[in-house]
Amino acid sequence: MKIAILPGDGIGTEIMAEAVKVLNALDLSFEMESALVGGAAYEAHGHPLPESTLNLAKAADAILFGAVGDWKYDKLERQFRPEQAILGLRKHLGLFANFRPALCYEQLTHASSLKPELVAGLDILIIRELTGDIYFGQPRGRRTAVDGHFPGAEEAFDTMRYSRPEIERIAHVAFQAARQRSKKVTSVDKANVLETFQFWKDVVTEVHAQYPDVELQHMYVDNAAMQLVKAPKAFDVIVTGNMFGDILSDEASMLTGSIGMLPSASLDKSSKGLYEPSHGSAPDIAGKGVANPLATILSAAMMLRFSLQQPAAADRIESAVKAVLSAGLRTGDIWSEGTKKVGTREMGDAVVAAITGKTITTKT
Repeated sequence: MKIAILPGDGIGTEIMAEAVKVLNALDLSFEMESALVGGAAYEAHGHPLPESTLNLAKAADAILFGAVGDWKYDKLERQFRPEQAILGLRKHLGLFANFRPALCYEQLTHASSLKPELVAGLDILIIRELTGDIYFGQPRGRRTAVDGHFPGAEEAFDTMRYSRPEIERIAHVAFQAARQRSKKVTSVDKANVLETFQFWKDVVTEVHAQYPDVELQHMYVDNAAMQLVKAPKAFDVIVTGNMFGDILSDEASMLTGSIGMLPSASLDKSSKGLYEPSHGSAPDIAGKGVANPLATILSAAMMLRFSLQQPAAADRIESAVKAVLSAGLRTGDIWSEGTKKVGTREMGDAVVAAITGKTITTKT
């Protein structure tokens, strides 16, 4: 089992070190090879996704990804910015289905910004289409307007588009996932305004006919954003497009207490995947040893389950994370009165201790 390790920028190197430490504690036969990506790759190779890194990702059985980005690269031409690395990997590897679970651990109900009774037992799966929509649609660019309210003015434009096969395949993924859960899918769109999402709604409805055992409801994205805060446990599986999924999954992350707890998986049609925390590179805290590594560690568990066919090992990691939280250990983003605040390395060490059956200890 070959794993491509791509730490990236900012806190990426710190959180990745803890995830690798946890994987090594499992005593499985992994071959792990690291490569530069994002801003770090740009500094070394002049491009955020060098050919050598892309070739490693293609050759690996799975990719564990940290985070990319830094404000200092914001003035670069778009194709050289760190974020183009993750977009390029999704495109070149055909990673069209993004799984973002929003699970509120019992120990963290008071860390959520919502009342405990609204989030206790929360278990949502957001499935985001990842290679289409306005993020990849062409044409795009800048030009002089020839119509509209201000002809002759400079304008920028992007194109929102989806083809039938793109919608069909992500709908199948959502309905199949729902069959393993509570058999309910909410398809989120903006069909009342956008032709693209009227088409989305029509195609999802057609695909649903093949899954009569699964309930389907359609919901406009603005209402879905409100309902996630009002009654989040009413959702089971949410399926939506690239842009709406990007926004809604970050909103859902705060229901769980912190985006630092949310793993994600981006899969191709054969379940080869890229696994990464849902949060970003957080350059403001990079190097301080305070970042929460649990989202990356839980992403490694998803990698074991979905791409490497090691469900027992995935269970061991997830059980270890629960044990550490039960012991009262918290990084700063999930800390509350009465719990022990620990740093990135201490949290990783505690998860390793739980996996190997040792006593969970910490520095306070």
